[in-house]
Amino acid sequence: MLTLVTACGQSAAPAPAAPATPPASSGEATKPAEEAKVLKIGVIQIVEHPALDAARDGFIAKLAANGFEKDKQVTYDIKSAQGEMPNAITIAQKFAGDKVDLILAIGTPAVQAAAQSTTDIPILFTAVTDPVAAGLVKSMDAPGANVTGTTDMNPVEEQLSLIKQLKADAKSVGIIYSAGEVNSKVQVDIANEVAGKLGLTIQEAAITSPTEVKQAAESMIGKVDAYYVPTDNIVVASISALLTVAEAQKIPVVAGEENSVKSGAITTYGIDYSLLGAQTADMAAKILKGEKKPGEMPVEAQKEMKLVINTKAAEKMGVKLPEDLVKKAVQTFDQ
Repeated sequence: MLTLVTACGQSAAPAPAAPATPPASSGEATKPAEEAKVLKIGVIQIVEHPALDAARDGFIAKLAANGFEKDKQVTYDIKSAQGEMPNAITIAQKFAGDKVDLILAIGTPAVQAAAQSTTDIPILFTAVTDPVAAGLVKSMDAPGANVTGTTDMNPVEEQLSLIKQLKADAKSVGIIYSAGEVNSKVQVDIANEVAGKLGLTIQEAAITSPTEVKQAAESMIGKVDAYYVPTDNIVVASISALLTVAEAQKIPVVAGEENSVKSGAITTYGIDYSLLGAQTADMAAKILKGEKKPGEMPVEAQKEMKLVINTKAAEKMGVKLPEDLVKKAVQTFDQ
């Protein structure tokens, strides 16, 4: 038997063995399971206006319906770039540094900033007209990287045809758009392609800031019979400036989306941004659950379009709404 020797040479008895730990009784409380991780989603919105806000709110509501409720399973860090690309890049870089679990990017410049900042974090986009032209995905069917989402490509030809229904003798249409937005240039190009078959010509005015919208609208007085407002984030955010000119000059305005009609344009045939955001949330849920990777998920478009009109706007612009157009409208605003 091993004995311990003290410093003075005397032997010491071995230390008694520690008593065995008794087995836990069947009634003893067990250690609680580790709480599930709360996921963090960074939201970068290029600018705040009703359409993009609706897409964001639709996303949050539908993701909750998919089991990811705000402040329970997920938290949101929501930022607006205030229409400035440098701000968007700063926000995106912070999200990448914070290692958020997913980025929701709303508007083409916001997605471009996010895609430049990370190739690892899943990025879901919405309110992007042409993600291929913007260099965000390889193709609509196979995005191929960490980016996918929903497109808000407009039925531009159908929307321009509304101008002829409002004003049969219209010949020229003015389009104000932001020179820095790829999605806007895509819509202008489509408008130029289809205008001829409708008996229309397009007058373009490219702007670089919201303060230029009113001046651009005034520069077209006497040259255009109507204005068409594409889903341009800068112009839509400043649509009140254009409407002031249109109402004073009795020039009808057709918009690219519903919220612009609610704000004072006469009509549109297009998508519902709240539903588009919800559709994006369904895609995000599959990624967060580990069922899919962004690169494997085709870019989705909203299948159902709807006709909306604003009767008060028509009155302000001196337009008598055709009876059949009013009957076809899914929703009517009168403010």
